[in-house]
Amino acid sequence: MRYGSALREQIHTPGTTPLVGIYDMYSASVAARHYDGFFVSGFGFAASHYGLPDIGFIAWPDMVAFVERLRLAFPSHHLLVDIDDGYVDPEVACHVVQRLERSGASGIILEDQQRPRRCGHADGKRVLPLEEYLEKLNLVLESRQDLVVVARTDATEEEDILRRAQALAETDADVVLVDGVRDVEWIRRIRKVIDDKPLLFNQIAGGRSPRLSLSELTDLECQVAIYSTPCLFAAHAAIDTALSELKQADGRLPEFSPGTSVGVRASTALLEKNISRHHAPGPRSASVRSASVRSASVRSASVRGASVRGGEGVSSGATPPAR
Repeated sequence: MRYGSALREQIHTPGTTPLVGIYDMYSASVAARHYDGFFVSGFGFAASHYGLPDIGFIAWPDMVAFVERLRLAFPSHHLLVDIDDGYVDPEVACHVVQRLERSGASGIILEDQQRPRRCGHADGKRVLPLEEYLEKLNLVLESRQDLVVVARTDATEEEDILRRAQALAETDADVVLVDGVRDVEWIRRIRKVIDDKPLLFNQIAGGRSPRLSLSELTDLECQVAIYSTPCLFAAHAAIDTALSELKQADGRLPEFSPGTSVGVRASTALLEKNISRHHAPGPRSASVRSASVRSASVRSASVRGASVRGGEGVSSGATPPAR
């Protein structure tokens, strides 16, 4: 499946493409009812998988394994994966990118932070020298086949933000992200220096960036919006409320209302949709679909020609030769 091409085509359609942050398989199962694109958030994964803050604890094999599970359960969804700084080393970054692409990721985000890293909306961020980051980014771009690559800068100084945004836009990266952008005017300034390169905007509750609607982002010429933590923070609040109420009720569960409450039946029905044998094939780009049609036509013509020639070659029902 050409997952990168499918996401790339979506990004280049009119409007802003939303990708919703999920943190585990259950949150993805709920989110899939509302959106057809996921952002595999580093903040959310560090919190759910390790119970730790987003400061560099994620091990790349854990992230690859999570993406493999997601792709099997959600064959038609876009999966944009946060790989932080590529796990420090450029060779590791390239290896992880290739593993993720083979696992079914649609795209990745690669940042320019130094270790110890921080959430993009937190204080204390430091960035690599631009030339060092560009070297890593270009190696990643050479390593991918179809994967969408988002080049991200976490620069905080005004001149450096614009300098890096322009440099990122001049690479073969598909999209540029300036994380922690402060206001609408800064989005306009960034948009100007990156020319016609697609722009991604990151929204996170309590973060540095303004809350903007998809319509507003479309007007600002932002092609992609990621929502890092709506599922994680909603679960945090809901669990806290539910357990406070359970404690106040002396351990008695609240009354179950079949139409509105979530119980065993509703939860099981949600998860049964993730069983892989129930799924249709995943998304393919228009060019791949067209190529498949042409290939099928060629195969059909070859079989007809073989029949006319008295069975030369291998028929469609024959066992192919061993390799």
